[in-house]
Amino acid sequence: MDAVAALERIAFLLERSLAPGYRVRAFRTAARVVDGLPPGEAAARAADGSLESLKGIGPKTAQVVREALAGEVPGYLRKLEEESEDTGREGPGAALRALLRGDCHTHSDWSDGGSPIEEMGRAAAALGHEWTVLTDHSPRLTVARGLSPQRLREQLDVVAGLNAGWAPFRLLTGIECDILDDGSLDQEPELLERLDVVVVSVHSKLRMDARAMTRRLVAAVRDPHADVLGHCTGRLVTGRGRPESQFDADEVFAACAESGTAVEINSRPERLDPPRRLLRRAVAAGTLFAIDTDAHAPGQLDWQILGCARAEECGVPAERVVTAWSADELLGWTREGRVPARVAGA
Repeated sequence: MDAVAALERIAFLLERSLAPGYRVRAFRTAARVVDGLPPGEAAARAADGSLESLKGIGPKTAQVVREALAGEVPGYLRKLEEESEDTGREGPGAALRALLRGDCHTHSDWSDGGSPIEEMGRAAAALGHEWTVLTDHSPRLTVARGLSPQRLREQLDVVAGLNAGWAPFRLLTGIECDILDDGSLDQEPELLERLDVVVVSVHSKLRMDARAMTRRLVAAVRDPHADVLGHCTGRLVTGRGRPESQFDADEVFAACAESGTAVEINSRPERLDPPRRLLRRAVAAGTLFAIDTDAHAPGQLDWQILGCARAEECGVPAERVVTAWSADELLGWTREGRVPARVAGA
């Protein structure tokens, strides 16, 4: 078994199970260290017991490397695989999950994600995605290292370079753009025009008056650059939690349907946004939907099954799920407002 692959798989499974970040980082760091060694050095160090002398390799990660080099499935990896749930082949949401081709909402270490762009893209492709959108944060969210216009331009060049060697998988360009207090978007319009997908989300003043929040959301989803309304209530359902933002859901969803902006079904376990009662109202309003992970690490890309289960439960029509469309269909929608014939005729 390849030692780097074993370390990365352990990190993936730990991320998927919401393990503490320091544990995940230990295995990802070790994977990078081993991957950077000259040919044969890892085996030589495993034989003479000097793996732990390398910065970034500890006793547990060294044991994984030794077992993998010996041709075994490392015991820790085997344990995690046995504990891991089957996240996509059977059970609630499985039928819809099998139709998905991509993910419209992911983050890298360019903003508040924990992994480089390349790692996120490779993990998405390994899960079977045909495409994934990179949506790091916009400038106003400084706590998340939001991308200035200059940094976003630099990221566009990085993504273009990666895509040159990734075909047929495609990493699409995007942003999670803050919705400002007046409903305007937190990035230069010229840059938003260049992006493949724009997710618009509220991250500030979540407790503002319901009428003001309604006006704010309606203005945002009607912006010609907006493609997806992200985690619309802003709620958190784990830990200390955070209550839902208050707004007129029927008015907001009607604006989404009219403008062609999709409503995100956010799959993060601590969000699961929108709540079921609002998700059913969005279905009734005739909106499009994007079942997204909002992943900040590779293992979190496997959370889509959670959103799929909620979508099936609430009667979301599969043909209205943009993450089940091909990349060409998705770009036809975001750039020209065209939807596939099967959707237009539904």
